[in-house]
Amino acid sequence: MNRRPGQRAPRPSTGPGPAVRLKVSLLLPPVLTAAAVLAAGPAAVAADGAPSVKLPVMNAVLADDAGCTGRSTAKATALPWEHQSLELPRAARISQGAGVKVGVVDTGVSAQAPTLAGRVEAVGNGGDDCVGHGTFVASLIAAAPAEGVAFQGVAPRATIVAARATTEHGTPSPSAVAAGIRAAVDAGARVIEVSAAFDTKSSALRDAVSHAAKHDALIVAAAVPDPPKNVVGETPVPRDYWPAAYPGVLSVLDLDVQGVRKDDALLPVQADLAAPGDGVVGVGPRGGGHFVGSGASLAAGYTAGAAALVRSVFPGMSAQQVARRLVSTAYPDYVPRLDAYAAVASVADGGTKEAGATTGAHDQAVRMPDHSQRERATRTAVLVAAAGLALVLLVGWAAVAVPRARARGWRPPRR
Repeated sequence: MNRRPGQRAPRPSTGPGPAVRLKVSLLLPPVLTAAAVLAAGPAAVAADGAPSVKLPVMNAVLADDAGCTGRSTAKATALPWEHQSLELPRAARISQGAGVKVGVVDTGVSAQAPTLAGRVEAVGNGGDDCVGHGTFVASLIAAAPAEGVAFQGVAPRATIVAARATTEHGTPSPSAVAAGIRAAVDAGARVIEVSAAFDTKSSALRDAVSHAAKHDALIVAAAVPDPPKNVVGETPVPRDYWPAAYPGVLSVLDLDVQGVRKDDALLPVQADLAAPGDGVVGVGPRGGGHFVGSGASLAAGYTAGAAALVRSVFPGMSAQQVARRLVSTAYPDYVPRLDAYAAVASVADGGTKEAGATTGAHDQAVRMPDHSQRERATRTAVLVAAAGLALVLLVGWAAVAVPRARARGWRPPRR
């Protein structure tokens, strides 16, 4: 059975406590998501969310003896399921990310990708992408519309700042990622997507996160590493991964079309948001064809695109306020599920703290959803139902008792 994002191993329970009630309340959203996808027709996606055409897989790392990722000759012409899940067509009517720079700290971003042409600012060797993963992530964020296909980025009018933080074949290092974050910040990026997730802390990474916070840049990072191939076995133990676990960083977990994750998927101790990241469509480093990819880094890409939409519509919001808005407008779930349309369409929250506040995003903007209102509504519904049942019983009693009393002339019954 698939597990919800961030869900730990089941614990013994003596009764239907809050956790059980929460699981029951979460059964509906994935069903609705799947129904919306299937309603789009067989041309959009298969029942499992896979594209209707066979697409090559985009890897995060290449073998040392492998050549660079080539062109894809296949195109996904129908609307991807993740666009429907995030309500991107509706969000595009309000914002397309104009005026916002988004840093992509990954394998680089190819300037040869047609749908990104003219909107990639490379720092250092960031414009060279042998693997193609960074270009794929950048396309989720900002790919422009192309004739004959429905796929486009969340924020197609945003600018990409490309910073390569890996070897040529895609192996990242904490020092390279830290340098990439700093370079993107110094280049004016207001949102920074980080694909790498390390299982050890790094002073360089910590300082780079602080550098971004001082310049009011929101870091959106993968909550777990992209899994290697053929990961099987027992359920992994939840643990922290960096830089996602640092205060002030918005950590994002990946979901499939059903809104769940595989049993053997890596788990963080906590994730701030969940977004599409399993079997999603994007472009490669060369040509106009499409690839399919999976991983938390792709979910981070979608979230970074949504952050660009918010920063474009509400330019006065601080990075902390943007993070808070993305979480507060997300669909309530075990980990809140990103809703790009709600993030830009909801009335702005005027009660958030101003930029420069010392409270980190994990203290203010990032938190699990508050279910107290839902529980109060449930209690109210139970009381109303009980009152209704009592009224029905009273009417039934009166229907029997009143005729008998009238027949006795309203005298008490004989004993």
